Amino acid sequence: MDDIEPVRRIWQQLELPGVVDVHTHFMPKPVMDKVWKYFDSAGPLTGREWPIRYRTAEQDRVHTLRRFGVRAFTSLVYAHKPNMAQWLNEWAHQFAVQTPDCLSTATFFPEPGAADYVRTAITQGAKLFKSHIQVGHYDPNDPLLDDVWGALEDSATPVVIHCGSGPAPGEFTGPAPIRTLLRRHPRLVLIIAHMGMPEYAEFLDICDEHPHTMLDTTMAFTGFAETMMPFPADHKHRLRDLSERILFGSDFPNIPYSYAEAMTALIELGVGDEDWLRNIFYRNGARLFGLS
Repeated sequence: MDDIEPVRRIWQQLELPGVVDVHTHFMPKPVMDKVWKYFDSAGPLTGREWPIRYRTAEQDRVHTLRRFGVRAFTSLVYAHKPNMAQWLNEWAHQFAVQTPDCLSTATFFPEPGAADYVRTAITQGAKLFKSHIQVGHYDPNDPLLDDVWGALEDSATPVVIHCGSGPAPGEFTGPAPIRTLLRRHPRLVLIIAHMGMPEYAEFLDICDEHPHTMLDTTMAFTGFAETMMPFPADHKHRLRDLSERILFGSDFPNIPYSYAEAMTALIELGVGDEDWLRNIFYRNGARLFGLS
């Protein structure tokens, strides 16, 4: 499986120093094993065969990203029950200490004490948080999260938030809870995962209304996603105007296709020039996270 050269060729032809990927997953092994087992079962949140292309040992996966030329990536951890987030944050902090090109990542869950461990993570240098509304099955406007969002808003710490209703809807997914959240915390830096799939147009509207809201490209536009939840053709032109607020994300290692395909899908959209692609693959992420 020679996936390295196609990826490197893309960013080299754009005269970039590499790639910034805001949506990659590194987790404690028992947690990652359970995630992979779920994908293998074609469970209700996937509903189809989902072969994990980069199912290798942890350090092999780090090495693969480095060989791709990914200059910065994330360890997006997320909690689906109480008394889990703080432990994940401690693991992710140590992983980032040992892996300098990994942006220190943290998460939270609506539970007593959440604001305390979120503030601790910020103090320890967390650059990014992950919120998974679908898997966590929680309302982002739960009162237990009021101080969490306040701390994230005050520190301008970005949050990658899976809030769209893909690949399967949840009780709290969709644009309506996010609109409510942003009315209450308008300075939040939200990165809408998967371009808000499948409510693409509605989340584009939210970006238009909230200048701190961004989108990540994770899985969007690929053949795998387009067969289930195609991006509406009559809204593609809007992506050009958001050239500084779209970030590249891959979902590595949990993707059923090559890393290069995730990048090529953006190129083949044909909605922007090379500068548009440079922004998405590197510049926007580098600017957001203060990378040289």
